[in-house]
Amino acid sequence: MEKQIRNKSKRLEVVLWSIALPGFGQLLNHKYVKGILLVFLEFLINVFGNFNQIILLSYHFKIEEAIAETNYLWLMFYSCLYFFAIWDAYKDAGGGKRPFAYLPLVFSAYFVTLGTIYSPSFTLFGYLIGPMWLPILSLPVGLLIGGLIQAILLKIYSKSETTKSP
Repeated sequence: MEKQIRNKSKRLEVVLWSIALPGFGQLLNHKYVKGILLVFLEFLINVFGNFNQIILLSYHFKIEEAIAETNYLWLMFYSCLYFFAIWDAYKDAGGGKRPFAYLPLVFSAYFVTLGTIYSPSFTLFGYLIGPMWLPILSLPVGLLIGGLIQAILLKIYSKSETTKSP
């Protein structure tokens, strides 16, 4: 029982550190080359996409200024790197054993990227959401759709396995 708790704690630890900064989970998993590469890529995309400036402006509700500062050609890479780093660290820590467990994070990356793409023009109740808030609001949609697709595939494959057994 205690070993199970330690394993779950380890998986949660690497996920939370990966959320804080892509690559940190890999470093905790002793995957140093991969971890350093992911940290480097995070900094590269962050700097060239102006992400920290976007975050500051967005928290001050200066959405038009945030949009003007955004380098979309760089920022669109961020969500894929971010969610891959989370998934990879979790998997290396022993998680993700369930079939199709990766789908919620993959679809999160897709929908956050779509949120980034549409952020300069998408409005909600007449207000621009911007390049930080719209991708964040897109995250639950990606998690939900990825989870639904995972559940559907699990149901389909479990039914096909049941019909194959004698």
